[in-house]
Amino acid sequence: MATKARVMYDFAAEPGNNELTVNEGEIITITNPDVGGGWLEGRNSKGERGLVPTDYVEILPSDGKDPFSCGNSVADQAFLDSLSASAAQANSSAANSNNQVSSGNDPWSAWSSSKSGNWDSTDGWGAKPEGAAAQRNTSNNWDTAFGHPQAYQGPATAGDDDDWDEDWDDPKAAAPYFKDSEAAEAGAAQRGNSRAGSSSMKLPLNKFPGFAKPGMEQYLLAKQLAKPKEKIPIIVGDYGPMWVYPTSTFDCVVADPRKGSKMYGLKSYIEYQLTPTNTNRSVNHRYKHFDWLYERLLVKFGSAIPIPSLPDKQVTGRFEEEFIKMRMERLQAWVTRMCRHPVISESEVFQQFLNFRDEKEWKTGKRKAEKDELVGVMIFSTMEPEAPDLDLLEIEQKCDAVGKFTKAMDDGVKELLTVGQEHWKRCTGPLPKEYQKIGKALQSLATVFSSSGYQGETDLNAAITEAGKTYEEIAGLVAEQPKKDLHFLMECNHEYKGFLGCFPDIIGAHKAAIEKVKESDKLVATSKITPQDKQNMVKRVGTMSYALQAEMNHFHSNRIYDYNSVIRLYLEQQVQFYETPLCAREQG
Repeated sequence: MATKARVMYDFAAEPGNNELTVNEGEIITITNPDVGGGWLEGRNSKGERGLVPTDYVEILPSDGKDPFSCGNSVADQAFLDSLSASAAQANSSAANSNNQVSSGNDPWSAWSSSKSGNWDSTDGWGAKPEGAAAQRNTSNNWDTAFGHPQAYQGPATAGDDDDWDEDWDDPKAAAPYFKDSEAAEAGAAQRGNSRAGSSSMKLPLNKFPGFAKPGMEQYLLAKQLAKPKEKIPIIVGDYGPMWVYPTSTFDCVVADPRKGSKMYGLKSYIEYQLTPTNTNRSVNHRYKHFDWLYERLLVKFGSAIPIPSLPDKQVTGRFEEEFIKMRMERLQAWVTRMCRHPVISESEVFQQFLNFRDEKEWKTGKRKAEKDELVGVMIFSTMEPEAPDLDLLEIEQKCDAVGKFTKAMDDGVKELLTVGQEHWKRCTGPLPKEYQKIGKALQSLATVFSSSGYQGETDLNAAITEAGKTYEEIAGLVAEQPKKDLHFLMECNHEYKGFLGCFPDIIGAHKAAIEKVKESDKLVATSKITPQDKQNMVKRVGTMSYALQAEMNHFHSNRIYDYNSVIRLYLEQQVQFYETPLCAREQG
């Protein structure tokens, strides 16, 4: 008897890629369960055959009955209902224990409304995940196992290395904002708020022994931190604490997107060439490799450094020329950001991503990065400020100042994005049509005047006709102008929206550490910790504060440079735009 399967998620087939479009709830027949690479071959009720992702379907029992259909017994249904209720209660408890209060897709809502000191255990030292960034535990799948099957599932095991080249794109389509501003805004919100939004299905990792990441108290209360080989120095410069910048900097050029295939041509993917300017030796990576790098950087540095999300993933239309160009442009911007950061650019995982020499070296470096224990808040144990200790009041004031500024900038960036999207739609829609109407109306009037037969109006009619043609040319200029100036301003704001969406988690980790120190007096009084433990806690929170200040100095210097450049370009292009009709008329 043929094996049946129930489709759990919608999947849109890519034309010419031997895939089969299926819809959630549909029952298909499995014609080949092991095509390879995470795919199976199926046939729908219309007799159409094609490839479907294995994780998108659930194999039905041999009797062909859907266990989730109304054919279940009363006992079975009661069990499923109780299981659903238990799962809902567990998720609710996890959300409450983490104080994650969300409002729409705004990552700031959870940070703004959180109440400090509400820990799991009665003595205030229950392990509490320090925000969504720290909760991305890639040593296990508790974070993502209950989400979409194509969500990031943590690092592959050794046995998965053979399948590392799998094409695994997430079905999130995001059109460019100049094509569909509403869809793009949703995509931009996902990029900027991926950390906050991803926490809705998380379980409290501390409830599962062996799965919890290093908690804040492990960093603050360790008797003596191990001396890691990788040191991140922090010095005091003219503008306060700052990272130590490398003596020579480099960028990386993302170019030459090429369509590759595997499984005898059944599956296709896009591969990009990356060429670091300091080596001029190219390596090739696919989008999922970028996604792996993003996850590793987020897990390792996300408690101290904002790691903006990658451009949105997409299934349908992912081989279209315009989409490939847009994705490459945004991957280039992302990689350049990483190259410009003095800590990220010098990190072993980033260097390995750009400089591996063969597949063996790549897989070895990949496994090493996935076993890295200096992740989450433990990254602060690698930092050595060359500065005096800070008192708790100053630490808290610095933290509040960063939170206030980044929240205000986030609001300003979102406002400019909204206004810019509206202006883009107007420039590419109704405004050119208005100029065209004016141009046609003027030319129609000139035609009417010409029919009068009066000899003395030839010059007037010619001038009116020329004015009408000029207005039609202006319509074309107006429609094309956003690509020359507004595009770059919007892209810059999209990037910074991604950066700013990371700060609620970073600020949350700092506030959690500050609250731990505030509670330490009680713990000293009850002999749960020693006075020396408290002193160490203050010193380590001071290290976190120096790291935050160093990161903000880097952020501000880049912000000033970026906005100075993009605003100047925008204004220059605007001046050139308004001069164009005048110059054309003078030449005419």
